[in-house]
Amino acid sequence: MSRLDDDASPPVPVESDPRFPSGPWEGYFLQPSHPGRHRMNLSLTFRAGLLRGDGRDQVGLFLIRGRYDVGDGQCWWTKTYVGKHELFYRGYNEGKGIWGRWESPLNSGWHGGFHIWPVGQGFHDPTQLGEAVELPVDDEIPVAEPLAI
Repeated sequence: MSRLDDDASPPVPVESDPRFPSGPWEGYFLQPSHPGRHRMNLSLTFRAGLLRGDGRDQVGLFLIRGRYDVGDGQCWWTKTYVGKHELFYRGYNEGKGIWGRWESPLNSGWHGGFHIWPVGQGFHDPTQLGEAVELPVDDEIPVAEPLAI
């Protein structure tokens, strides 16, 4: 049992790094086969390197399980649609939300970019955002893998 799940241990506080505030987030994903930005709303908790949450988009309700690193801002998680498929997300937080790429583990043709940010931070202005996503090149970036829910 981990410290996060053990009732006898003191609770682990949520992340204090301002790039990773727990609470409501919003954003969009891009899908080449369906042009345009597809909105999503999320509720995320960042705690001791673990990312947990849930949300909704046009596909349906989903759960988020993953990790983040305050040292370099990298994040990776699995987005599991309730009763449906899952997608792997990998991104980077440079202080204006999390940007990155998503992909399907079952279909290499399903992939695209995404950008999410804490509600109220106003990074949704379409004049400020492009639809292309460039991640830093780094062989040490963890590859998203399925996580137990």
